[in-house]
Amino acid sequence: MALLLGSTQAAAQQMPASDPAGRGNAQGDVSMTIYNNDVALVQDVRQLALASGRVRQSFPDVSAAIRPETVSLAVSDAAIVEQNFDYDLLSPSSLMEKAVGETITLVRTNPATGAETRDRARVLAVNGGVVIEVNGHVEVLRDDGLPVRAVFDRVPEALQARPTLSVTLASTRSGTRPVTLSYLSRGLGWSADYVALFDDRSGTVDVQGWVTLRNASGTTFANARTLLVAGDVGGTDDDGSGDYIPRPHRVTMTSPGTETAAREQLGDFYLYPLAERTTIADKQTKQVSFLDAKHVAARSGYRFENDWLGSSDEARSAQSVLRFANSGSAGLGDALPAGIVRVYVRDVRGQAQFTGENRIGHTPQGSTIALPTGDAFDVKVQPTTVSRTRQGDRRWRTDMRYRLTNARSRPVTVELVQNGMDWSDVRVVADSGKGKRQDAGMLTWQVPVPANGSAVVTATFDTRY
Repeated sequence: MALLLGSTQAAAQQMPASDPAGRGNAQGDVSMTIYNNDVALVQDVRQLALASGRVRQSFPDVSAAIRPETVSLAVSDAAIVEQNFDYDLLSPSSLMEKAVGETITLVRTNPATGAETRDRARVLAVNGGVVIEVNGHVEVLRDDGLPVRAVFDRVPEALQARPTLSVTLASTRSGTRPVTLSYLSRGLGWSADYVALFDDRSGTVDVQGWVTLRNASGTTFANARTLLVAGDVGGTDDDGSGDYIPRPHRVTMTSPGTETAAREQLGDFYLYPLAERTTIADKQTKQVSFLDAKHVAARSGYRFENDWLGSSDEARSAQSVLRFANSGSAGLGDALPAGIVRVYVRDVRGQAQFTGENRIGHTPQGSTIALPTGDAFDVKVQPTTVSRTRQGDRRWRTDMRYRLTNARSRPVTVELVQNGMDWSDVRVVADSGKGKRQDAGMLTWQVPVPANGSAVVTATFDTRY
């Protein structure tokens, strides 16, 4: 049943003075700075006609996810006395809840004849359903599909059709002047998404970068100047609700670059301004291009990581890895904000086919990126713990063998990694592959594997603890 239809006349009387044209949005000149970690700075300049003395001014169309404690207001010849954020929005359920103890009109329609009857009813309670007193008896309005609707005499002052900030000002003069409203809001964020088209024959990749804007703030921001900040700005783990919000895990780059990108910075963060004003509608995802690099040097490869004492009864797939750099000399030359890189390769018909994706962190210019995109079909590795013998009270000797196979018609190189070298004092006694210690916990080999062939690496480790 259609229960909750309010009076349009009452709603029209609530039109805010700051939206005299009735265009549906009371915002002024809006500028937005949006960060990666679900926070945005909104600056809204509105032209308001203020009287002299103590005046109450409403600011409709602020974010429904506003952080009221962050509000600041800049207006000449006036001082803020009090401010309130009215987040109890007009909706069918809130309208009925505010009507408890009040009298409404019930309009019932006879499904057979179409005749309408009207009864005055007093709302007794709204607790999991609507309880009313009508014609001397108590009745529960049920959602049974019968044509019944409720008509309200007015819209309660406590309910707002749009998220509204109300401010009491002490104005020293009357007249129209600009008022700058600034606040932080949740529900607005952005991320980077990348499309990488890899050409194995030429050893290059074309990279397109897209900014993906998301608005879940409950408010549309019209024709806004938008500035994006790449980086996680500092903040507390408390959003004010008492719920703990963990900070996001930060990705550590293994080969960070040292080049300075040719774009504006804000402290330690890079800025990505949108070239034109844009409207960011509520519950909307919007994409804007910010990067288009052609023929960036790249190569494909393989990587296999083995845990300490890892042994397998059968061969396991190596990871397929796309390697490229965002240095100027490689053809990309830009700092890359965190996001997902989706990799495509053209098939023999020339069509681009999706081959995998992975996430990168905030990447300074000049970094070397090794992007795992999936498991290889034809390149396998079987690690085997051949023997493990005690050499003393606190000493063990471990013999490992790694068998690598390649079913492809061309040779490949596999980056073979033995992890766990730092769990105790591990020393390399013998090594057929002449591996390198990348760090305290990782020994790495670059193993060439012939076409339609295999290769074996053996190593002996002396462990002391």
